[in-house]
Amino acid sequence: MAATGSEQAGTGAYYVSTPIYYVNDAPHLGHAYTTVAGDVLTRWHRQRGEKVWYLTGTDEHGQKIMRTAEANGVSPGEWCDKLVEESWKPLWKHLRIANDDFIRTTEKRHTDRVQEFVQDLYDRGEIYQGGYEGPYCVPCEEYKTFGELLDGEGEFAGQKLCPIHKKPVEMLQEENYFFKLSAYGEKLLAHYEVHPEFIQPESARNEVMQFVRQGLEDLSISRSTFDWGIKIPWDDKHVIYVWVDALLNYATAVGYGADPEKFEETFPADVHLVGKDILRFHAVIWPAMLMANGLPLPKRVVANGWLMVGGEKMSKSNLTGISPHELTDHFGVDAYRWYFLRAIAFGQDGSFSWEDFSARYTSELANDYGNLASRVAAMVGKYFDGALPESLAHGEAEQAIADGLATAVREADERIGEQLDFAGGIAAIFDFIKQVNGYLTEQAPWKVAKDESAEAQARLATILYTAAEALRACAVLLNPVMPDSSAKLWDSLGAEPALGPLAEQRIADAGTWGKLPAGTTVTKGAALFPRLEETK
Repeated sequence: MAATGSEQAGTGAYYVSTPIYYVNDAPHLGHAYTTVAGDVLTRWHRQRGEKVWYLTGTDEHGQKIMRTAEANGVSPGEWCDKLVEESWKPLWKHLRIANDDFIRTTEKRHTDRVQEFVQDLYDRGEIYQGGYEGPYCVPCEEYKTFGELLDGEGEFAGQKLCPIHKKPVEMLQEENYFFKLSAYGEKLLAHYEVHPEFIQPESARNEVMQFVRQGLEDLSISRSTFDWGIKIPWDDKHVIYVWVDALLNYATAVGYGADPEKFEETFPADVHLVGKDILRFHAVIWPAMLMANGLPLPKRVVANGWLMVGGEKMSKSNLTGISPHELTDHFGVDAYRWYFLRAIAFGQDGSFSWEDFSARYTSELANDYGNLASRVAAMVGKYFDGALPESLAHGEAEQAIADGLATAVREADERIGEQLDFAGGIAAIFDFIKQVNGYLTEQAPWKVAKDESAEAQARLATILYTAAEALRACAVLLNPVMPDSSAKLWDSLGAEPALGPLAEQRIADAGTWGKLPAGTTVTKGAALFPRLEETK
């Protein structure tokens, strides 16, 4: 069997994936949270000048989809088509998600390759036929162990409940095909030890290792009681278990079995972003499947926490499934993208509240950042007729800003680009914005402007150049997070004619002081972040 360490990872595209989402309903904030995080991460790496591949998509097979479609009086295929085209894809476009591919598990490019992969496992002796009886959670699409079930109360008294969905499980008895997952426990533990970065955060890694140490059971990889799925190639009375089908999207979408060159360049993923409730599938079953077929393992599986509203995990089932449009209509898309990554440490559970969003928006976006951009443009217009003046008296105060910028770039790049610490990286940028605001307050250019001496005018020019140059860097650093407002700021600074498109500016160069040339035309446009209307 081939080595399976992350050292096998290709040197081509920086490959990031989201989970592929069930299309049993429209997306809510939890789905958007993970997808925006992946978008910011991949945009950041593009801003570094790297080749990137960002994959998202939808999981469209399984009993849950079939039952939802039946409840709505349509076929599973019709239900999936409607949800994908009317809800999922439009939301990602609305949120400025720059994914390179969107895979649907009902596409032929996926279904054919899944059959090939499973056939390979069968031919290698990794799959056998057997019987299974046990508790099954349809919303999870997963067999549960009796030990993890909850005792029902009230209307569910006397029944066993799924610990995640708090709904009764179903007892199933089927003739299935099984994957020899139990043979991979020690191999997985060895990989976790050699590659401690493989599962993040550390708390998630510890949980998975404890689970594997308890011993793995062979995995049922087929279902025979319904037919909405991909047929087992050697026995069409069975369909492939939806999670085996779904996990393989990370391979089929980048050319497995169809485009060897693209597959070699892209696979395996650098980062799989997943919700913590599906971590075991990605950190146990997925790598074991890859090991069994002699394929390299992903570099990192990173589990984000749950978004909480009123102390409960956000989902449709407990009525906390807020639509992203409710927030973007009020705060705007850029602020939406910014808030969840700024306010919640990625990898931990985080609570959302309208009040916290409003307070952060007003304090950091409208007051600190937006007002800074507005004031600088207004003063360049008022005192220098909109032409960016030359810095003629660069001193200690200005050097402190230049040094602060270099520090912010280094810290943001390490935190966002490497550690996936979005909150820490964004905080570093906004700490720098606060530093620039403090600089303007101390230097008081509106007072300096009253002195018409050559020395004072040189000082005024230096202050305003310094602030504008700082904003130039902020536009670059915040472009992956807030692309619309960054583009407006770039345009306001007149940067494109001199420096080129914002997308072509590199993170590594953002901290180089003095890139914005004197003489550019600075214009004061609409506020980057308008004051909020009191609607709540």
